[in-house]
Amino acid sequence: MELESAIRRRRMVRSFRPDPVDDTLIDELLDLSRRAPSAGNTSAVEFVVLSTPEAVRGYWDITLPPARRAEFSFPGLLDAPVLVILLTRPDAYTRRYAESDKTHTSLGRSPAGWTVPYWWVDSGAVAQNLLLLVQPHGLGACMFGLFEHEPAVLDAFAVPGDRRAVATVALGYPSVHPGRPGRSADRRRPDLAEIIHRQRWSVARRERPGGPRAAGT
Repeated sequence: MELESAIRRRRMVRSFRPDPVDDTLIDELLDLSRRAPSAGNTSAVEFVVLSTPEAVRGYWDITLPPARRAEFSFPGLLDAPVLVILLTRPDAYTRRYAESDKTHTSLGRSPAGWTVPYWWVDSGAVAQNLLLLVQPHGLGACMFGLFEHEPAVLDAFAVPGDRRAVATVALGYPSVHPGRPGRSADRRRPDLAEIIHRQRWSVARRERPGGPRAAGT
């Protein structure tokens, strides 16, 4: 599948068949996914792959206890046979930028010095790779956050304390019954003219009805 087609066809899948996914294929997808831009070639993304029923069930028991599942809008998501927890190490960036070829940036002093925390940026590039790479293999994927459950999940799966969980990606073969769409599915994608400003910010671009007016001249 060509990249352009994969980008246009990509959708979050929220209903899966429980069929297992081969471990070798998962490794190949993650190996390709990590080949993304990385500030200073820090390469601080890691993965915890949950691919046994016990491990997957343990994740959901923490993040969506049985008492709450009856009201969960996407029950087919729980059938995904693989959950990939995407991790990053913020301190790896400060250590990298404390090395001799990067000391001039002063970014090696502390994470607070990074006006844009590139550990999140780089991790997002890896996640997007994974979401695109699954498609030629007939797989679907759904990325979602851990939010308040992050500490409990990392503790349950023995993740060292210097790691942060960026997101979890559910992987598997899509169900023939796709289930209800996501709550944001009907939100309009902005017209290209609304988001491209050539040479300088322009008030001539079209605004959404009732939206904020652009600043500048």
